Parts: sequence; C-alpha cells; structure tokens
Amino acid sequence: MPRRVLIAELKQETATFNPAPTVYDDFRVYCDGDVLDKYRGTKTELAGAIDVFKAAGIEPVPTMAAHAVSGGPIETASLDRLLDEMVERIRRGVQIDGVEAVYLCLHGAMAGEQEVDPEGRLLRDVRDVVFEMPLVASLDLHAILTERMIAAADVLVPFHTYPHVDQYETGQRAARCLLKLLDGGARPKTIRLPLPMLVRGDELITRTGRFGEAIRRCQQVEADPRGLAAGVIIGNAFTDVPDLQSNVLITVDDADGAYAFARHEADAIARFMWDNRALFQARLTSLDDALRLADETTGLTVFSDAADATASGASGDSNAILGGLLHQPFAGTSLVPIVDAPAVDAAVEAGVGATIDTTLGGTRDAGRFRPLPVVARVVSLHDGLFAYEDGTEGNAGGVAVLQIGMCTVMATRRPVYVVGRAVFEAHGLNPRDFDVVVVKSPNGFRTWYESVAARIVPVDVPGSTSANLRSLPYQHCVRPIFPLDENVEW
Repeated sequence: MPRRVLIAELKQETATFNPAPTVYDDFRVYCDGDVLDKYRGTKTELAGAIDVFKAAGIEPVPTMAAHAVSGGPIETASLDRLLDEMVERIRRGVQIDGVEAVYLCLHGAMAGEQEVDPEGRLLRDVRDVVFEMPLVASLDLHAILTERMIAAADVLVPFHTYPHVDQYETGQRAARCLLKLLDGGARPKTIRLPLPMLVRGDELITRTGRFGEAIRRCQQVEADPRGLAAGVIIGNAFTDVPDLQSNVLITVDDADGAYAFARHEADAIARFMWDNRALFQARLTSLDDALRLADETTGLTVFSDAADATASGASGDSNAILGGLLHQPFAGTSLVPIVDAPAVDAAVEAGVGATIDTTLGGTRDAGRFRPLPVVARVVSLHDGLFAYEDGTEGNAGGVAVLQIGMCTVMATRRPVYVVGRAVFEAHGLNPRDFDVVVVKSPNGFRTWYESVAARIVPVDVPGSTSANLRSLPYQHCVRPIFPLDENVEW
C-alpha cells in the first residue's frame, strides 16, 4: 500500500483598513487532481512540498487549494464556506488507505468580518479530524501568529526571505519537517517569544537589510540536528486583529538539551529584533519630491505605492499618484495601474481607438479617494487572464489600457498583484519603455525591478496599507506597541 500525505492550501492576506470585502468568488479554487495540474512546475510552496514527497516515495493526495489576491476582510458567509469545504475534503481524505499526515499551505494573515483567526480555526478543525496524525503548515513571515495555530499544528514553517523568493524552498522545508515526524520520530516542542512591534521599511529586505541577520540565525537553528523550524514572523501590519505583533518562533525536536538551546536562540533573536526596532520603519518621500526626483532621473524611476499595495491587501483604486502625474504635469512618460471596473466597462463599450470621458479611482475605497475625471483614448482591451512570474494564474477580470497625455493607465476590473513585470507585459506594456512606473507593492517588486530601474522611490500618499503606520486607525492590535505608542517596553 502506498504511503500518502494530504495536501491543501488556503491563502489570502487581509488588510482590515480596506473597506472592500473579499468574497468567495474572489478565490481561485481548485479541487482534487486539478491541484496537482495547476501547481506542477510552479515556484510555490505546494510544488516544493509535492516534489519532496514524491522523491521520498510518498504520494501527495490533493484535497483543495483556494487562493485570493490580498484584500479586505473576508465576508462571513464566504469564509465559513471556504473553511467548511476544506475541512470536509480533509475529512474525506483521511479515510483513504495509506494517508499518514497532512500538509497545509497557509498565508497566516487572513481575517474575516467576524472571525479574527481563520487559520487558527482551520488548523483546530483539521486537528479534530486527523487526531494524532502529524500536521505541518507553512506560513508567510507576515502571518499573525496565534496560540490556536501553535496548539493545533505540530510545526509551523515560515518563509525566510523578504521580498519573498523562497516559496518553493519553504514548501520543501515543510515537507522535510513532516518526514522527520513520520520517519524519524521527532517530537516537536515550540517556543514563541512575542514582540510588541510593527515593522516596515527597507531594513527588512533580507538580502541587504538588518533583518537578514536575524533570519540567518534562524537558518542556523534549522541546520542544527535539534532544529525543526525557526523564523521571525513580523505580521502583516494592516491586519488589525488582537494578536497583531511580531514573534520569534522556534520548534525543535524535544531531545536532551533541545529546549535550552531553543530558548537561548529565541532570546538572542528577539533581543536583536527589539534593539533594532527603530531601523525597521519605512522612509517615505512626498509626492512632490518624488515627481521632482523622477524629472531629474535618466532612465526608469519606479514609484512604490505601498499605501495602495494590492500585494498587502489594499483596494488598488488610489488615484493619488495618477493625479500628481497628470496635474504636475510630469514631463516624461508614465505607466500607472488602477482598479476601476466602471472605467473598463466604459472602454469596452466605446471600443479600441475611441476617446472616452470617464473617471478613474475611488470606486472601492471611496472614503480615501475621489473619482478623478479624465479624457482617455482606449489603446487596447484584454480579458485579463495571464500568468505571474511564479507560474500561477492571474485574473484581472478584464483590462483596458488607456492613454491620457503622456500617461498610460492599465485599468483592471479586479485587483491583481502589481509586483513583477509580468502583469504589465501580459497586456502589451513593457515597464522599461517608460520614465516612471507605479507598482502596488512595498518591496516585493524589487526582485523584478532593481536590475532595470535607475531610481526607486517609496512615495508617501494615502491608502489602507500605508507604511506611515500612525496614519492608520488601529483599534484591535496589541497595545502598547512600537511605533504607535511611546515608551513601549519589552
């Protein structure tokens, strides 16, 4: 009889300050064999885990994979449906002969309209189904870590890179960890040290920033024979729920001396993070200064609109930078993405080559952005189906490329990740052909743009995912917390 492991995925990063709710239809849902077909050959956690299991002679049994672009809180009925469907599929899966364990691929920073800990709820419900079977989950390092998650899972395995380029490798790490539980008899013991701090900024870039030193120590812990998983989970600063803060998390095999080793390492990593907390804050540039810098630059300038980052859960309909480019006016060419379904509809009705009077922006987060009147020429229309750099599918729900003077706008019906260049290139737009390109990402875009950009400017504009954390209306996170409060102690 073949040995088998159940695999499943549920991922969405929630920005609770985004008023546009996430619903079931926003999720890309695959079931059973479609999971293997869709993830085969991708650079994802599931693909990494599947390859490790197969190499070990273990058959991965797919159950369900559901993934949505980051966005607002998940509607209650939609979240209940997703969780219930996944638990039911896992319930059926554990009845299959030879199933010995479960691997869950999670983001970790989901939030519902009412449920503040969806992943903890899922892990608890799965634990109730699988009983004593090993249960391992991988997490984004922006996860919101809760006691319910730690209690239900045997091991939680977080990313080690920011920008995230180790999704495939994290899936491999999680799978190898699960094999240690199955074949090596490892007995996991977890230490969690919470840190009352919210962090942003370039020093979190693990390749070049101070945060990388903490991660490299975590990797040394995992390399130790006693280590199973280690990471610094910094949370998504825009998921305003009661457990939002940073954490050091280490899981070791409970052998002689392992707990003392883990405690020593966790203390040292946590102290390092706390002592460097002032460095982990973003440095932003005003829009006027950003435009001036772009004017002075020869070559491509990338504007990071982290405040409206669809990669962090924002609405994507900010027209703050667009308005600045049009009204300054900026002398060069620019490329700006925006989520605006009515504008796409107007462009489709008018047709390619037509000129339309429309508005852009303010259709999803009307409390922050007012529609901006424009006269635009419809350059091209697209169905919005494309592939991201990691091989997974994107669906913008329809795309209209519009020309407004020297500014090219890529308007989408639905939010998509505007992190890499593929989202533009799939719609006939090469970022390298412009003087300014706006990305909706705080730092993840660097993987794709540092090699082609002459200058990168993080712009200080309004939005539900602003790195100017004091500009956001926190109500639920751990308090006091740095940098929102003064004289925070740890």
